[in-house]
Amino acid sequence: MDRITEPGFIRTDDGASLFFRDWGSGDPIVFVSSWSLPSDSWAYQMLALTEAGLRCVAYDRRGHGRSSDTALRPADGGCGFDRLADDLAAVLEALDLRNATLVGHSMGPGEIVRYLTRHGTARVARVVMIGTITPMLARSDDNPDGVLPAYFEQFQTEQLARDFPTWLEDNIRPFVTPDTSPSMMEWVKGMALQASLRTLLDCHRAIAAADFRQELRSIALPTLIVHGDQDVTSPVALAHRTAALMPDARLSIFEGAPHGLFLTHMDRLNRELLAFARG
Repeated sequence: MDRITEPGFIRTDDGASLFFRDWGSGDPIVFVSSWSLPSDSWAYQMLALTEAGLRCVAYDRRGHGRSSDTALRPADGGCGFDRLADDLAAVLEALDLRNATLVGHSMGPGEIVRYLTRHGTARVARVVMIGTITPMLARSDDNPDGVLPAYFEQFQTEQLARDFPTWLEDNIRPFVTPDTSPSMMEWVKGMALQASLRTLLDCHRAIAAADFRQELRSIALPTLIVHGDQDVTSPVALAHRTAALMPDARLSIFEGAPHGLFLTHMDRLNRELLAFARG
């Protein structure tokens, strides 16, 4: 079927409508956003890389930005990683993207990993993981350094479900650096407030339950893992653990960088993305 039902939107197999933007020409870079953030958050990467001669594609995850919500489709399994990986597949197939570089931030790398293990690597040449949540966040008997499940539950019930705007206000400062402008922080908060609370809860539950350790071992594509050593959302130890599991991964640690390094360290990140995508 024709998945592009109107300009700028892709229809998924379960009827969701995904907003996308497609700039430039050449080998594509496909951006997968963080939890709560839409495709707009990649604007400074897309602008720089299209100016350098690459094609950049980004889309709003379902329930984020201009994409349709999931609340009216309870039978679709919410926003688990299988469903989100199928959405990424819909974007790649609808635009017939090949030799793609997949770039994900925070939750995004989990969607990319699940896409590769669920749909294969035929359309993908390389992968970039930024501030990744992989390989696993929750504490368990075989992951003793993880986060206690009670912490996730507390956030979901006492913060997200009760006063998400105040949580954003309290947590925007660690997301960026001290010299980040108030206007930039307001922009980030505004983007996050576009997202559906139902979707945010479903996605957060998926993050808390995810274990990508076995899947990472099977991904042999060249992979660049970028992480800030001041990331308090996804501690830098996650980047080291992810790299250790993957057959062809390279670490790039940004000194002094927080979770939002795609904004605070955009020049360095854009240079590394350009070099990696062309390599």
